[in-house]
Amino acid sequence: MVQKRDYYEILGVDRNSAADDIKKAYRRLAMKYHPDKNPDNAASEEKFKEISEAYEVLSDDKKRQVYDQFGHSGLESSAGTGFHGFQAGADIHEALRTFMEAFGSENSFGGIFDGMFGTSRRRGTGATRGSDLRYDMRLRFTEAAFGAKKQIDVTKLEVCKSCKGSGAGPGSKPTPCVKCGGDGQIRMTQGFFSISRPCDFCQGTGTVISNPCSQCGGQGRMRHKKRISVNIPAGVDTGSRLKISGEGEAGIKGGPPGNLYVVINVETHPIFDRHGDDILCEVPIMFPIAAIGGEIQVPTLNGKVNLKIPAGTQSGTIFRLRGKGIRNLRGYGTGDEHVRIIIETPQKLNREQKELLQQFSAISGEKEHPLNSNFLKKVKKLFSK
Repeated sequence: MVQKRDYYEILGVDRNSAADDIKKAYRRLAMKYHPDKNPDNAASEEKFKEISEAYEVLSDDKKRQVYDQFGHSGLESSAGTGFHGFQAGADIHEALRTFMEAFGSENSFGGIFDGMFGTSRRRGTGATRGSDLRYDMRLRFTEAAFGAKKQIDVTKLEVCKSCKGSGAGPGSKPTPCVKCGGDGQIRMTQGFFSISRPCDFCQGTGTVISNPCSQCGGQGRMRHKKRISVNIPAGVDTGSRLKISGEGEAGIKGGPPGNLYVVINVETHPIFDRHGDDILCEVPIMFPIAAIGGEIQVPTLNGKVNLKIPAGTQSGTIFRLRGKGIRNLRGYGTGDEHVRIIIETPQKLNREQKELLQQFSAISGEKEHPLNSNFLKKVKKLFSK
């Protein structure tokens, strides 16, 4: 098994380097090894993907924290749980997207980057990667805690079945654009800089369709609704993002499809409050049980359990039920349930109840109410000065 290189070593930075230093190191190396500056150089392309993988992890605070603590194995154990890093051996398009995110949007740099480095378009074929899609999913509290399998309907552009994505009608095929020679780009060179813009005749595709497909109108793609099965791992929370590879929009002219990102929003629960992998439950009990002790039933995510209440339990006391929380999304065990006791004061008392409580109050002293006694002593001392 090949040992993966250290991400900090790949970028040539120290483990304590600031985010800006990591970005500067990546941009310098990305400029050097970009495929468009090293055409037909497989070694350079692999180097470009390697530094992009390292930067994708180290530029994300959460992924960097996992990597610093657990190394590559920590990132691998996170796969499939909504914590997706840059996958080893990933497609060059993933590396190119990381490049564009690091340097800014394509619109910010215009034709300079298009001319020097290119985008994810395969020149000469017009092939372009499909767009990524986002789907916002609302989950019940228990679905997020235990995981679920959901079916979602996504409307997206898919390859036209009639022309198989070529855009050409039966018996015909696209022909190279005569203006750009099939490259899809019109270039202008001024000294050191090479500036390019999409060909206005073929709209940057590099080909011209004289007989468009009647089904898609020559676009090669048509909008359809597709039902997709999504496996929700146990432990997701609001903001978790699940990546479903290849379920974005279809590519253009044979380009690869984009990805679908499912963003989770978890509903609140009427009893439980979530704090990371732990949950909190407030349980009201009657005064006699708090005073003399007893046993109560408390709810958990897996049903009711018995909890012993020691004599003299105060309101606000918290008991911990180990392992009764939520399973960690990355497989690091299960959280706990914290039960906060709230002593309920009766609001309506009959005459007999009042008399009994008055008798209890009359025979009670410091021993039975140490908190009250200590407080009164402090007040007396404060005002005696």
